[in-house]
Amino acid sequence: MHVAVIGYGYWGPNLVRNLLENRKVTAVTICDVNPDQLERAAKRFPHVRTVGDVDQVWADSSIEATLIATPVTTHHGLGKASLAAGKHTFIEKPIAASTAEAEDLVRTAEQAGLTLMVGHTFEYSPPVMKIREIIQSGSLGQIYYVSAVRVNLGIHQKDVSVVWDLAPHDLSMLFYWLNEVPTQVSMLGGAFVQPTVSDVAFINLQFESGIVGSIQVSWLSPSKLRHITIVGSKKMLVYDDTNAVERVKIYDRGVEFKEPTSFGEYTLTYRTGDIVTPHIPATEPLQTEIDHFLECALTGATPRTDGRSGLRVVQALEAIERSGENGSRMERLAVNDTEDPVPVRVRRKAGS
Repeated sequence: MHVAVIGYGYWGPNLVRNLLENRKVTAVTICDVNPDQLERAAKRFPHVRTVGDVDQVWADSSIEATLIATPVTTHHGLGKASLAAGKHTFIEKPIAASTAEAEDLVRTAEQAGLTLMVGHTFEYSPPVMKIREIIQSGSLGQIYYVSAVRVNLGIHQKDVSVVWDLAPHDLSMLFYWLNEVPTQVSMLGGAFVQPTVSDVAFINLQFESGIVGSIQVSWLSPSKLRHITIVGSKKMLVYDDTNAVERVKIYDRGVEFKEPTSFGEYTLTYRTGDIVTPHIPATEPLQTEIDHFLECALTGATPRTDGRSGLRVVQALEAIERSGENGSRMERLAVNDTEDPVPVRVRRKAGS
């Protein structure tokens, strides 16, 4: 396949590198409106074609797919144009800046029979996939709650809050692990550096199953933390993405409540057992993600992180921000996860 990368900023070089290493790719075109970025791309990848006008990408019939890595406010416009030009389309997270935009992209892709995929890269991470396997095996027991912390110093964004910048990672992982989305969310945040852009947020999630979740995201922390704790009735699990050696640990620990045998007698038994670190293969998540996108474009299969996956995350992000704007009020999440009523044509494979 001939693939174009639109946007050669922070993430673009990683996309180009992985595309060039993939055997499904025959050619890569890099597009960016910034001449300095194109010059940088040409120096690093001298044999790759570069263009400064996105219309050249739309008009080039040899380009079968595009990967969009631009600011979120441009995702809808570029994604819609890419689909209109008949290109299979990959958009970095979040898929769009609003629910309405995300729904429009999903509808457009399904009507055109084209692959639409969102860059929820963590869902292709070996530790994250292993955690899903562990949860589904039932070895943790009934899941009680999940607590996530994603903080560091910077990088402050001008066009989106810390919620839209960092929370999509943890939201997509939670939805992937639990096979459900929250029914209610709330958020307490603060805008300390830029008056109108939140740089810290404390998010609460309630799921229909009874699971509760919390996500802390911040651009104002002295250290970088990527830490998730999952507490079950049988065992507990900790995922530390900053630990290169032991990213996942399973703790055979818990508390058991015994019914009283006489009036007023309650007994709690605390259990402390082994700590197990499962073997996890060392595979680059982005490599797996891009290969999955290309495979779906070639075969017509539905991506794991398809447009609807991106839509669910955007719906949650909007509800979270509404809560922050409404004094941390609990907001119900009206997730539209039903089949789209619009007629859907047969999916087009790449090259067809």
